[in-house]
Amino acid sequence: MRESLEDARALDLGAEQESPFLRGQKRVSVRRGSLPKKTATRLAWISAACILLFFGMVGSAAMYRYGEHSWRFRVESSDDIETQGLENVSRSQILEVMGGDIGRNIFFVPLTQRQAQLEQIPWVESASVMRFVPNRLRVTVHERTPVAFARVGSRILLVDAKGTLMELPTGSGKKKYSFPVILGTNPGEPVSTRAARMRIYNDLVEQLDAGGAHYAQELSEVDLSDPDDVKIVPNDPEGDVLVHLGSANYLDRYKLYMAHLKEWRHQFEKLESVDMRYERQIVVNPDLHGEIKPVALPVAEMKAAMKAGVKPAVLVTHTAGTSQPQPVRSAASPTAKAVKPAGSRKPLKPLHQKATKKTKSKTKVVAKTKAAPVKTAAGNTTKQATVAKTAKPSPSILKDKEQDHP
Repeated sequence: MRESLEDARALDLGAEQESPFLRGQKRVSVRRGSLPKKTATRLAWISAACILLFFGMVGSAAMYRYGEHSWRFRVESSDDIETQGLENVSRSQILEVMGGDIGRNIFFVPLTQRQAQLEQIPWVESASVMRFVPNRLRVTVHERTPVAFARVGSRILLVDAKGTLMELPTGSGKKKYSFPVILGTNPGEPVSTRAARMRIYNDLVEQLDAGGAHYAQELSEVDLSDPDDVKIVPNDPEGDVLVHLGSANYLDRYKLYMAHLKEWRHQFEKLESVDMRYERQIVVNPDLHGEIKPVALPVAEMKAAMKAGVKPAVLVTHTAGTSQPQPVRSAASPTAKAVKPAGSRKPLKPLHQKATKKTKSKTKVVAKTKAAPVKTAAGNTTKQATVAKTAKPSPSILKDKEQDHP
């Protein structure tokens, strides 16, 4: 009995001691779905986006079909074509290019092709074409900037710095220009040839206007037919003078010409040309020999040119026959003044002026003057006239002979 009681107490004590350390049972997780919640959310957004994209594509296709066939997007008339930047380009020239798009759907107008066609118009340097819904087109033009007149055959045109020729502006209220006329441009020559000439002209203008001189504004004609001999005719109320400037040092040679112009007019009765190309001498009237023929423009061209600003005196040019330059009196240096005889204020005669009567009848005098002859030996003067008539030596040779026979 006693042992059974002890065993019962032991069981009770064990139960009391074991109860605080009993572990709870393991929880069983409940499966709510096959995918995680975050993944399911992403899939839902993707599905919605695909649905929206599908309906968007269907709507775009429907709108494209509507825009392709609807009358609302059709260019009905020329009033639906806007133009901007037109000054010398006429609206009719624009419509010659864009007129084929009247009646066409605005979305089927080839903008790039029309832009290239507009830039073929001589006055147009660049152009842009834009479409505006529902049915309007806008053409914006940037015109070329002319820098001179150009005589091409029997016509007077405008030319820009790159050598592109443009028609003179027509109609009342058009701008008038005060440009010189460029000679030496031939009909049918490529643009590259004119561009090379215009680079010479641009260099000439840049040099003459260097330092704020603005001598380029005094030019009336510029002859670019010979790249090695640029010839100019300045505006001069006392008479036009053809000045040979060569191919370099335009400003220095022109300043030298202006410094001695009054002196040469006093020295020579007829001053028509001056050659400034040589370093140690200046040749006066080298272009008088040869047949001179006036070349006139047609009356209609002359009227249009005068309306554009061309001076009437420039519209009749002269072509002279070729001849060797014959120096009348040379200067010791480009900065030296023309030499005069000692103790005399009368103008000088050409070195071959005092020739014998027989020789003089066969030799043309470069500048006819009534001044007293230079005091030299008769034999030397006659010999000089014969050399000038037969051999026509270069200016440098004549200069050496002049130093031998002062």
